[in-house]
Amino acid sequence: MKRVIVDYKKLTNEILTLLVEKYPDGYGDNDIIKFRNANNEAVEALEVRTEDAVYLVKVSTRLANTMENFDEDEDDFDSGDIGGSMEVPDDPEDDED
Repeated sequence: MKRVIVDYKKLTNEILTLLVEKYPDGYGDNDIIKFRNANNEAVEALEVRTEDAVYLVKVSTRLANTMENFDEDEDDFDSGDIGGSMEVPDDPEDDED
């Protein structure tokens, strides 16, 4: 199984969906994995798994905002706010008959 470190800037919708599903109410300190990368820099990440990979998504305030906004966007879609009906104004040229 491959392990992939992902920055929030490079999140795919699939990974973001997995994050939001795994941490629907946000994440806490106990959810964060801490390790050192190849450059001996401290990294904090959240882990999500698929059938063929383990993704370690770097933690940042922007990640939290991205997850929160993604969840809100899904709520809008689920509630029918997107793709609903739209009123079209009458064409004034039709009244000339």
